Amino acid sequence: MRPAQLVAVAVLVGSLSACGSGDDGRPVVVVSTNILGDVVEEVVGDQAQVVTLMRPDADPHSFEISAQEAARLRAADLVVSNGLGLEEGLQQHLDAAAEEGVPGLVAGDVVETLDHADGDAAGRPDPHFWTDPARMVAVVDALEVALVGLDGVDADVVREQADAYRAELTAVDEEMTQAFGAIPAERRALVTNHHVFGYLAERHDFEVVGAVIPGGTTLAAPSASDLADLVAAVEDNGVRAIFAESSSPDRLVQALAQEAGVEVEVVELHTESLTGPGGGAEDYLTMLRVNAERITAGLT
Repeated sequence: MRPAQLVAVAVLVGSLSACGSGDDGRPVVVVSTNILGDVVEEVVGDQAQVVTLMRPDADPHSFEISAQEAARLRAADLVVSNGLGLEEGLQQHLDAAAEEGVPGLVAGDVVETLDHADGDAAGRPDPHFWTDPARMVAVVDALEVALVGLDGVDADVVREQADAYRAELTAVDEEMTQAFGAIPAERRALVTNHHVFGYLAERHDFEVVGAVIPGGTTLAAPSASDLADLVAAVEDNGVRAIFAESSSPDRLVQALAQEAGVEVEVVELHTESLTGPGGGAEDYLTMLRVNAERITAGLT
């Protein structure tokens, strides 16, 4: 973690209190997205009550919460969010909690970010850093510091669990590197339903040819010229597969594949949300492994 990030986390820890302790006396950690919720649970274990606001298979750009959930957010001991403009439907509540003095850890503040290269979001920070598990290690580092600062938490237990999870992230990163090594250089072209793989592309030497929705959010919409440009890019790069997010309708992706007039497979990935039981991506590490397997199969 960079020095400025360590200072930010230290300030956060200094402000933590037991204002939101749960019914059983443990501190309450409220987490915005289910991907981060899974990571927090792995690091803190049973040392705190973890409340994840985003349901399985939801869209992090547009999900909303109830008045009761908003109240719990404002009474938490710690709020963990993604940041970087991801939680568009939740941001007003995150801002309200911060204004009321609820301690917060914004994961996007502790990772090395990339900017969107093109599309409607060009020049703005890309919030999809979790597609690179190496960057999630920095989030675990910050979480460890923040969670150890909560009243009633056994610091040794949290540190041990953080170490174990960092090791798992490193192992998955190595597995992904090995899997993607089977993809020939001329086939390392990615097309998705919206710009979500910038971090994965940088780490594993993919080229992001384009996205059906030309922006960093699923709330944007493509124009006819956007689709025409993407069809040309698919044809020019010999794209073999287009990847669609499992939590978003893939009608536009299917239409693009047909419009391209070439044999293009549409492959479903779990990129922005974990699934419920039996959905195939019940936790973050499984999501990474499944996506690596499907991307490799789609492009080889």
